Parts: sequence; structure tokens; C-alpha cells
Amino acid sequence: MKKLFVILLSAVTVNISAQSIIHPSVGAKSTPEGGAVSLTLATKHVNYPRCPQQYSDVYINSPKSANIHPDGTKYYVNSLEGCCTVVYDMESHKRLKVIRYDFKDGKDDALWSKPSDFYPFTHYHNNLNTFQGKPVEATFSHGGRYLWIPFYRRTFDLNAQDPSAIAVIDTRTDEIVKLMETGPLPKMVACSHDGRHVAITHWGNNTVGLVNIESLNPDEWFHEKLLVVDYVLPLNFSLTQSVDRDNNSGYALRGTVFTPDDRYLLVGCMGGNGGIAVIDMKTQEYLGRVLGMMPNVRHLVIRDGYLYLSINKAGYVQRIKLDKFMEAAHNISGKTTTLQGWESCQVGAGARTIEISPSGHFVFAACNLASKLYVMDTRSMKVVCSIDVDSYPVGLDISNDGRYVIVTSQGRSNGGGNAVNIYEVNYEEPEPVLKNTDGAAVLNQSGTPDSTIQAALPGTVLDSPGNATLLYVGGAAAAVILAFCAFRFFRKRQSV
Repeated sequence: MKKLFVILLSAVTVNISAQSIIHPSVGAKSTPEGGAVSLTLATKHVNYPRCPQQYSDVYINSPKSANIHPDGTKYYVNSLEGCCTVVYDMESHKRLKVIRYDFKDGKDDALWSKPSDFYPFTHYHNNLNTFQGKPVEATFSHGGRYLWIPFYRRTFDLNAQDPSAIAVIDTRTDEIVKLMETGPLPKMVACSHDGRHVAITHWGNNTVGLVNIESLNPDEWFHEKLLVVDYVLPLNFSLTQSVDRDNNSGYALRGTVFTPDDRYLLVGCMGGNGGIAVIDMKTQEYLGRVLGMMPNVRHLVIRDGYLYLSINKAGYVQRIKLDKFMEAAHNISGKTTTLQGWESCQVGAGARTIEISPSGHFVFAACNLASKLYVMDTRSMKVVCSIDVDSYPVGLDISNDGRYVIVTSQGRSNGGGNAVNIYEVNYEEPEPVLKNTDGAAVLNQSGTPDSTIQAALPGTVLDSPGNATLLYVGGAAAAVILAFCAFRFFRKRQSV
């Protein structure tokens, strides 16, 4: 009888597990329909057993994140276990290219930047640059010219305890133009608004690396600083048996964002006793952690004077005035301070990546355990709609015009995942179109001619109008006309 009970219980458990896996059909709509914002599942890319063949793509293998190019023409999906990034056309959603991360000593030596002293190998010592990379998150720099993609680990590093790496893609060709070392298990990466720095957050050992990217020449980029959040986590795991590196990794540093003036870098702590780590970019010093929000902070976004957080386990979006947060950060005594007064909105369980619409009125949240995409109105801090997502979503991005939201579903041990859902968004009130000028500020300050900036940042609208560019074009045209006239004049003299 006991054995029969166990069998029945197992069957029920399997059935519940199977029922929890969902695959919404293209054309599905959000609930409630209408209202301030609504969503329609426009198309998808999937790779799971018995998936619809018209949406099948064999390169979708544990997709971790998606990034829409600032000019809106294409998007990138990081396929973690596929060791590649898949590039799609934004209009047709056809696959344009697969960027593979399969490197070898000798063959790819020219791609590597000069090594720093920040990231020594302590467990592996041979053929260190022969590996496949597992792409995690990504960020654009130089107005969309470059895309930075960190690798969870080098494939030979079983437990992600030695240095990993980051690849830089030139988005004009979608080719790798630079490889740089990182700390263990890098997950998040962010570019400063002035285009001077890229910050790489190392989940694996409580550190954050700063890369100086002021130059237009990738060969001149360099590792500038390695910052420690309280302590460096000791790493001495097995070389033959895998351990769980997604848990028990110190503070498990994740969400990373520069303040609008680039004076501070804020880093969320999913693990430990939580909080948000604060780094002073002027002095390049770690100041301490601000506590008081819910535990398990996953993603950070700053918009319209507010700092927004996704709270993973509880399934919330929280926010607080940025100036109030920075006031608390300036008053850290010891290692931490506690800040009260957070506004909260419950979304779905397992809130992961969040992004905000161009108007700043709506927060989109990919909720892993709920297998849904939620939309919260920032004016009321209430959910206005939700829609099903292929089970266990993690990554999310929104186009600069707000029209599309792309969600990646990585999957869990009991299935799901291997899916990318593309949603079309309808707003009751029209949304503005955001400009992307990351990198333009540093180029202007460096005295680079506007013509060079335009060449360096294709498709980018600069803050200053095109007066200088018009002058440049006009001057070039005048030069051509004068040259032509001179040619005719001298030719006439020769004929006489």
C-alpha cells in the first residue's frame, strides 16, 4: 500500500510539473485586454521537443538575454549553452548571423587585449585561451557601435573559479573585434553614459572590474581598476565534480547601473545579506552597501529620478527617489546603512529583468516562476496587464520606440526554456522614441571632429544638431566644385 501511495504521489508530482510548463501560441494577447497598454505575442524562436517548426531555431539553447540594437534594425540573443549569440532582423525576424565563441590559442591571439595583473589563474595553467564561451548579458557602447558580451565561464573551468572573458562585437559586421579577461563568473555589464567606462560585475567572487574605453581604437582599451565589495570570496572547488555556483557565491553581484551623472556605480546583491553596493566613480572606491529594500535584489534601472529594483524571490518591483538613495549612500557608516521608504508593487514570482518604456510610464518585468511578462504603471505603482511567456523567462529588452519587447526563457531543471518570445506593445497614449547617444559625449570632449563621430556612431542622433556636419558636407561639396572648375580651367588653357 505504501509503495502504491509513493507511485501515485510521484505521478501527481510529474503531472503538476508537466502542467507548469507552458508554451503560449503566437497571437496570444495580454489580460486584461485594452487599457493603458496591451501586449500581443507577435512571433518566437524556439528549440524544444515537438516545437512548432515555423518558429524552430536550433541555435536557441538556454537563451539568457536579448539586446535590441539602438537603431532598431536587429536584435541579439545570447544562447548560453549554445556558446553563441544569434542575430535577428527586427522587421522580418529572420536569422542574420550566428556569432560563435570557439577560441584557440594561436589562432585568436590577435583578438586579446594586453593582460592586466587583476585576474591571475590559480587552478588552470595550460591552453588558457582555448575554450568555448558561454554568453550571459550584454551592453552597447559608442552609440551602438560595439556590443560587450561576458562569458559565464570558459568551458574548461568546470566550476567558474578562474578568470573568464568578455567579447566585444562590432555591430557593423557582427564580428568579434576584441577579447578581454574578466574575473570569475561575470554576469552583468554596463556602459557609462559618457562612454568612458564599461563595468563588469563578477558574480563569482564579489568584485567589479572597470575597463577604460575612452579611445575610439579598441586596441587602446585597458583594465583600469578592480573593486572589491567587502571581501574577495575564496574559490577552491573541485576540478572534477561540479558545484552549484549560482548559489552560495558571496553577495552574488548582479544588477549594475551608472547614475545619470556617472558619478556613482550601483550594484545589486542577490546573495549574502543583500542590499546595493555603492562605488564612487570619481575616486574609484567602494563606499559600502545600502540596505532596507526587500532581499534578493536582481536588476536595477534608473529613470526619471527614481531607482527601480526587481526583487526575485518575492516577485516585486520596488523603487525610491534616487536623491534619497544617494543621501543614504553618502551617510554610510561602517559597511552598511539602512534606508526606509521604498514603494512596492507585486508582480509575479521570480521577478528577473526589468525595463522601462520610453515615456517612463511602464515597467516590464520578466517573471521566471510565474512564466509571465508583467507590466506595471509607474504613475500608480500597480500592475496593468500580464501575458504568458514560454516557461521560465529571465532576460528582457525593449526597443527605443517601445513597440517591441523581447523576452528570453532559459529553462529550469524540470523543463521549459529554449525560447525567445517577441511581443508587440500597444499603448493608449503614444510613446516617444528614445535617442541613444552613449559614447558621443566622450567623443565630443576629446575634440574629435563631428564627421568622425558620425562615422564612429552610425545611426546615432547626437545631442548637438547637425550644424557642424552640414558645414562639413557643404565644405566638401564646395571643394569638389572648385576642383572641377580648376580642372576645366587648366584643361582649356592647355587646349589653347
